[in-house]
Amino acid sequence: MSASGFPEMPCQELVEVITDYVEGLMSSVDRTRFEAHLEECPPCRDYLEQYRAVIAAAGREPIDELPEPEREHLRAAFRDWAASR
Repeated sequence: MSASGFPEMPCQELVEVITDYVEGLMSSVDRTRFEAHLEECPPCRDYLEQYRAVIAAAGREPIDELPEPEREHLRAAFRDWAASR
C-alpha cells in the first residue's frame, strides 16, 4: 500500500496506462496511483516527459488509425522498457 492508501503502481503498469493518463481517461484512483508513483520514480517521470515530447513533436495520430499489429508492437516495446528498469 502506498501513502495514498491505494495499491502501489509498478513501473510496468505505469507504462501500460500512460496513454490513458495523458488523455485524461483514468479513474481518479488510478490517476492518484500513477501520480504517487511519479513522485517516487525519476525514471518514470523522465519517461512521461519523453512520451509527451514525442507526441508534441510527431503530432497525434489517433490510436484507431494505427493497425493492431503496430499497436501491439508498441505495447510490447513499452513493456520491455519498463521491465528493464
